[in-house]
Amino acid sequence: MNHLHRRDGRLFLEGASLEDLARRYGTPLYVYSRAALDEAYQAYEQALAGLPHLICYAVKANSSLAILQHFARLGAGFDIVSGGELARVLAAGGSAGKVVFSGVGKTAEEMRMALEADIRCFNVESESELERLNRIAAELGVRAPVSFRVNPDVDPKTHPYISTGLKQNKFGVAIGQASALYRRAAAMPNVEIHGVDCHIGSQLTDLSPIADAIDRVLVLVDELRSAGIRLRHVDIGGGVGIRYQDEPPPDMATYRKILQDRFKGRDEAIIVEPGRSLVGAAGILLTRVEYIKAGEDRNFVIVDAAMNDLMRPALYDAFHDIVPVSESQAVPVACDVVGPVCETGDFIGLGRHLAVEEGALLAVLAAGAYGMSMSSNYNSRPRAAEVIVNGNEIHLVHERETVSGMMAGERLIY
Repeated sequence: MNHLHRRDGRLFLEGASLEDLARRYGTPLYVYSRAALDEAYQAYEQALAGLPHLICYAVKANSSLAILQHFARLGAGFDIVSGGELARVLAAGGSAGKVVFSGVGKTAEEMRMALEADIRCFNVESESELERLNRIAAELGVRAPVSFRVNPDVDPKTHPYISTGLKQNKFGVAIGQASALYRRAAAMPNVEIHGVDCHIGSQLTDLSPIADAIDRVLVLVDELRSAGIRLRHVDIGGGVGIRYQDEPPPDMATYRKILQDRFKGRDEAIIVEPGRSLVGAAGILLTRVEYIKAGEDRNFVIVDAAMNDLMRPALYDAFHDIVPVSESQAVPVACDVVGPVCETGDFIGLGRHLAVEEGALLAVLAAGAYGMSMSSNYNSRPRAAEVIVNGNEIHLVHERETVSGMMAGERLIY
């Protein structure tokens, strides 16, 4: 992250000392750089310049109200996967008219909520969903705007848990079946066809699968046009990756060329759904070393952040770089950085070499995506606080949870 730097051996994010933030707000603590959010968003604007487009931030990556508000002010739309995410977008000042609703399991209640809010489009993922949406739209006396999420059977070359565009994945409809579904939708009285959607997976650093998927989708678009079904937009999903370890960072100039070459001169608008690439590199998780434990087989650096704060390492075996906030004279040791949760899978990083002492502060990098949004209260641990830094300005945007707050909705039976 360009906005993370050292002064006299201490880490700063933009103009804020990470040591000072930890003292003021405690740890674990999520800290985000507003400048990094802006730069990531503008990279997409530049890639899409000259083409009709809408950048829909994937809310699941980080659903903090302040982050949603900031992207809304930049002009973003939003890609949601639940009624709760729609409620968050609206509470943050986002426009329902810039919302696309994805997900394989939309409930009837969520459909009603989205129709009443007048969202831009539903990304329909099955024939059954289409039937339900048509029925509920009829009950409300409206027409539901739809696109079909098509599955192009393209290997995104990423972790299998975040691969979504292969034929064995649960997402979307087979691209070979899409034409028949579009014709069926065109005959429905309470459905209005708006576009087509494709999302092949997350954390793509090789851009060739994106180009391949777009090519396959555009063949479908042209087939539909020949059949008299004209689409207003092509939603190409998200999926551009970030650098966690030694991955080659995606080249946005190449990404721009892929889009410009394929869409220049076409009349369909482009919708993109980036999430991780907008917020991932902008965030840091601060955590304090509680103990250093020398085991027979390995050393353990036990910190106050755990798998309930950052699930990605346990869930995906994901790598996050971990660095001391203040330079230390301690001798570097080979170690596993682990949390206090009672699970062997509770680790932040394995096989690291760190020069740290008990009480030291560590920064877990590239933690802005799928960190706070996937956090939980496992082991009855309150969720972390969140701070956004803007130059020298510091904004507490999510207070640390309390144990009493966690129990507030529970009831005893005796």
